Amino acid sequence: MDTVDVFAALASPVRRELIHLLLDGPHSVNDLASHFEMRRPSVSEHLKVLRDAGLVSEQRSGRQRLYRLEAGPLMELSQWLTPYERFWRERLTGLRELLDETEEDERGGA
Repeated sequence: MDTVDVFAALASPVRRELIHLLLDGPHSVNDLASHFEMRRPSVSEHLKVLRDAGLVSEQRSGRQRLYRLEAGPLMELSQWLTPYERFWRERLTGLRELLDETEEDERGGA
């Protein structure tokens, strides 16, 4: 997985919303486009970026194309982010403890 491609694909709010819509299962481009105030070709361009990043797959069903969420890159991204989540959780816990100590000192000193 190229995390740069995945991050770039997810940088757009439109593409994040497309990913969210695909959580329910496969959708046609027309169905997906109905959720946006943009033309179908624009939605297709966003889907192409997601497909190139491996986040969605495309399957032809008759004359229409169905798009499906591919969770693999999201799982890999989650695993890549885990150490950073741990880092920030520890930092915020430390901050919470410091603030609690400060609050106790202020109450005790008043």
